[in-house]
Amino acid sequence: MPYKAISGIGEFGLIDKISALAEPTLHAVPELLTGIGDDCAVFQPSAELLQVSTTDMLADQVHFDLLTTPLKHLGSKAISVNVSDICAMNALPRYALISIAVPASFSVAMVEELYLGMSHAAKEYGLAIAGGDTSSSRSGLVISVAMIGEVSREQITHRSGAAPGELLCLTGSLGGAAAGLKLLMREKEIMLNHIENNESYTRNVMADLEEHSEAIQQHLLPLARIDIVRFFHARNIRPSSMIDISDGLSSDLQHICNRSNIGALIHEGRIPIHSSARRIADELQDDALSWALTGGEDYQLLFSIPKEAYPAIADHKGITVIGETTDMEEGVQLSDIYGMKIDLSSIRGFDHFCS
Repeated sequence: MPYKAISGIGEFGLIDKISALAEPTLHAVPELLTGIGDDCAVFQPSAELLQVSTTDMLADQVHFDLLTTPLKHLGSKAISVNVSDICAMNALPRYALISIAVPASFSVAMVEELYLGMSHAAKEYGLAIAGGDTSSSRSGLVISVAMIGEVSREQITHRSGAAPGELLCLTGSLGGAAAGLKLLMREKEIMLNHIENNESYTRNVMADLEEHSEAIQQHLLPLARIDIVRFFHARNIRPSSMIDISDGLSSDLQHICNRSNIGALIHEGRIPIHSSARRIADELQDDALSWALTGGEDYQLLFSIPKEAYPAIADHKGITVIGETTDMEEGVQLSDIYGMKIDLSSIRGFDHFCS
């Protein structure tokens, strides 16, 4: 078998290959309308109702670090990141199946704390934890959540529906989660350095980080934008395309453009960057715009909408127009504060096999 490292094609190249191998199986289930390539798979169990399903895995030392992440927060986040995928389809979550692989060194209380976080988040989103599986693990904690949601045929939204000449809109602000992660990683490094040098660790972490608590919360306890989906449903709004910001604005915008066969132009001055991210970037001598473009884990919604439909959302203070869709030949570009256009095709967010 010839050897080629996955890092040579990256996470999304690997997904493309898996998708090609899985494609012949799709014909076995006529009710399956959308397979690999969107935030969720889409099934049609009845004439009126569609089911959307997603799954996400969280692995120790890849998605989280137990030195910086309370187990209750981790449980809540495991639910939220899946709800965010459901929201990206303009759907609402119904139930989840949760599987965990746990090191034998974990205590019962630690697992209970993890599920307390899951249960609290599930109640907030109005979904049921309906079952799952448990296993031992020799390489750290692993959490896998499969989630089912529902949406009507008239409201379902894909990544693939955008057309040139539409508005690109974003909920909330970006960069906060990346800023929070940077701070926690800094504190972890300081702590480990003290331990390595046999020094007592007396740093008052809570006091030092209190002013940045919002950013840390953005990272540890992200909230899926189910409120936006309910807003859309209440006003009978169906975005032409939508995705959640999990990998960074640049990568996720490119996913929409690739699926919709369009280009895009976004404007740096219109991108809402979390105020804490700007302060923390200055403190760490880093770039908040870069965190917004590539940091990921903000779990806001990026969507396109025809210009004539914009008045229906214009009064929502949590939605910002950041650009417009263009012809595919124009590519995916960022107009900076000086009016220069930057090609975003080489600016990618998190990739599991290349980062």
